[in-house]
Amino acid sequence: MEIRADAETSSFSSLFAAVSYGFASMAMVFINKAVLMQYAYSMTLLTLQQLATSLLIHFGRKMGCTKARELNMTTAKRLLPLSIFYNANVAFALASLKGVNIPMYIAIKRLTPLAVLITGCFSGKGKPTTQVTLSVTLTAAGVLVAALGDFSFDLFGYSMAFVSVFFQTMYLVLVEKSGAEDGLSSVEIMFYNSFLSLPFLMFLIIVTGEFPNSLSVLFAKSYSFSFLVILTLSLVMGIVLNFTMFLCTIVNSALTTTIVGVLKGVVSTTLGFFLLGGVQVHALNVAGLVINTAGGVWYSFAKYQQKKAQISCSNIDMIFGIE
Repeated sequence: MEIRADAETSSFSSLFAAVSYGFASMAMVFINKAVLMQYAYSMTLLTLQQLATSLLIHFGRKMGCTKARELNMTTAKRLLPLSIFYNANVAFALASLKGVNIPMYIAIKRLTPLAVLITGCFSGKGKPTTQVTLSVTLTAAGVLVAALGDFSFDLFGYSMAFVSVFFQTMYLVLVEKSGAEDGLSSVEIMFYNSFLSLPFLMFLIIVTGEFPNSLSVLFAKSYSFSFLVILTLSLVMGIVLNFTMFLCTIVNSALTTTIVGVLKGVVSTTLGFFLLGGVQVHALNVAGLVINTAGGVWYSFAKYQQKKAQISCSNIDMIFGIE
């Protein structure tokens, strides 16, 4: 009975982490798009999000609200690549959102499972099943068809989105590895990630020329109540998204996190046609997005079946004492 209760608790934790990440990720896309429509300085926005995360966790630890351990330089050095990949992913994603409409942005980001699987093959995790291979191929084909029908095609925005996929793949794999090897909680990984990213981001906003104009524009827009609300939501949701993403990856896996991203994209794609504008409806565009979504759902179903089969085999081994 105790084993069963532990299993049910574990299943609930896994489901809660996955669902929370799905909702946070979906909301963050629309909130960031809304902010960038009024404030085009994406690197400064990311810097503010990371600064808010660092300060919240730091003061939360000082007040005893979180159980995060003190900063350890050895661990910080080990997590530096994770922070670099994470910030590169978000920076390129925000840059792409300035020129790419939400449905197409989500379609391109659905290529992350393909990149994760390819990375897994090269790292010795083995070849994917036939269903998984066909589903990710269908997803990629959907992106191509949708792009052909995208009259608002933005080469720079598309390029930024594809680069973002690469960096997202790398940091998801590193998060899973870091959580397992270092025994870090999601809050601790968040703090290390945000703390390590600040010098890097501050350097970038100077090199890219955003500073100091980005701050003067920010102060000028601070008189707008609606902008302040959206900006505050962006900062808060940045913290929520980071926490739920790291939690989902640690409790489940990097692959589960990408599957959740694919599934939440179905809702986001639909809403993207009606919210915040920027979408010129065309038969090819719609058909491509439908194909892309179908591939994403198929992929999720295939991975669910694969994991279910692995659990069944594991249970049989436990029953017969096979190690």
